[in-house]
Amino acid sequence: MQPGPALSQKLGPAGINIALVIQKVNDATKNFKGMKVPVEVDIDKAKNIEIKVFSPPVSELIKKELGIEKGSSLQKKTKVANASIEQIISVSKTKLPNLLSKNLKNAVTTVLGSCMSLGILVENKIPVEVIRDIEAGKYDKEIKEERTETSAEKKKSLEEFFNKVKAEQEKIKQQEEAAKAAAEAAAAVVATPVAGATPVVAKEGEKPVAVVVEKKEPEKKAGKTKEKK
Repeated sequence: MQPGPALSQKLGPAGINIALVIQKVNDATKNFKGMKVPVEVDIDKAKNIEIKVFSPPVSELIKKELGIEKGSSLQKKTKVANASIEQIISVSKTKLPNLLSKNLKNAVTTVLGSCMSLGILVENKIPVEVIRDIEAGKYDKEIKEERTETSAEKKKSLEEFFNKVKAEQEKIKQQEEAAKAAAEAAAAVVATPVAGATPVVAKEGEKPVAVVVEKKEPEKKAGKTKEKK
């Protein structure tokens, strides 16, 4: 943790040792390295410092569990990871004490909702489909046994599936970029004035075109020749 202007402005004038506060916060949050964690700093009149660390947001726990830095900004279009139900249960167990969920099963559903907003697949499916599976009782055994370890075989299978998803996403991205480049090139051509062209305003939904009118030389009238006498 690095002290920001707001923290310095509040603690500095009060004569609080900022370096000591930072050290205590770092010690209290060392198990959450690289994560955004809510922290409360209480300082009494005797300048005794007490640090309270709250559970990180669900999104931060998910990213840490899956080893990703950020979620997707295009959740429906671009996926950033493929989690196992065991990984979701692991996050749910960590966050359960701070959730309004009555039990672990409900907590798992809550975490799946966060996966949806981050663009994360679970068990090769979009989270909403997994939520339906949970409601149907498909993962009752895993949740009841609180399984948090994913087998190596399953990890490999999930990874192989996600590699195919990423390849397809990259293919679509390249096609869209090529289409965009072609459209921009076409627009540039249309926007370039052409000698002898008559501009035509395109109707909505139509591409603008330029009509070229060929210039014709005026016909020369045949003159009468006078015969010399």
